[in-house]
Amino acid sequence: MRVKVLLFAAHRELVGQADTVAALPEGATVEVLIAELKARGGGWARLPVRPAVAVNHKYAGSDTMLEDGDEVALIPPVAGG
Repeated sequence: MRVKVLLFAAHRELVGQADTVAALPEGATVEVLIAELKARGGGWARLPVRPAVAVNHKYAGSDTMLEDGDEVALIPPVAGG
């Protein structure tokens, strides 16, 4: 299956692109996706192990199952004041 991954702010700067497509086995979870992205090396390897994630515009945990065509956003930490 294939999922689209969106990257914002600091995450986008780490990897040098705003989005990518990841090919995953059926039944993969967010955790599997993050491991696959980090295994790409370079800036991808510097992504957090457990980033904040939204799947199809809803916050999701690392154990969330993904489906073909899902849109996964990696949300960087936000500092406020």
